[in-house]
Amino acid sequence: MDLLLHNKVFALSNLAALIHYSSTFAVTFLLSLYLQYIKALNAQTAGMILMAQPVVMALFSPLAGKISDRIEPRLISSAGMALTFCGLMLFTRLSAETHFIYIIATLFLLGFGFAAFSSPNMNAIMSSVEHRFLGVASGLAGTMRVLGQLFSMGIATLVLALIMGRVSITAAVYPELIKSIKIALMIFSGLTFAGIFASLTRGNVRKP
Repeated sequence: MDLLLHNKVFALSNLAALIHYSSTFAVTFLLSLYLQYIKALNAQTAGMILMAQPVVMALFSPLAGKISDRIEPRLISSAGMALTFCGLMLFTRLSAETHFIYIIATLFLLGFGFAAFSSPNMNAIMSSVEHRFLGVASGLAGTMRVLGQLFSMGIATLVLALIMGRVSITAAVYPELIKSIKIALMIFSGLTFAGIFASLTRGNVRKP
């Protein structure tokens, strides 16, 4: 608790992680529903399309981490959060006629955002504490990640429940499904926009 109360970089970096995971984890869940029901794809094909985001993240996360060793991590991770915001905003325009190229390109953009945010943000968390607190810092960062994932799924399922109710997903409720997905993505976009400022105001890890 002392780290959170008296270490601004550490506290705001963890807050940024909480916000980022809260606004992104359920996106795959929502898009899987969209691709399988609205676009009538089977689960395997939908999964192959959704792999675009984690593949890009896996490829570029190491590079983002290396860059954050030379440039202030808050700048790189804030740029990543901004890219994530742009990707989420693009997904709020989904409709039954949205082309697959648009979906895959937006997933690529989200992947870049994830990569640019995750590694530099963890760099900031671990660099902002003394070596004897590295275990505590890592554990708390993991807690923020899991809590964010929990909040994200909670928001998504709450929106689906409020808009669609307790019904099976059939062609009759497809308009409500699209509406639910778009509302959830708008909420996630708002969270990410707030997260950009939390990321930018954390302060520098390296002293001038």
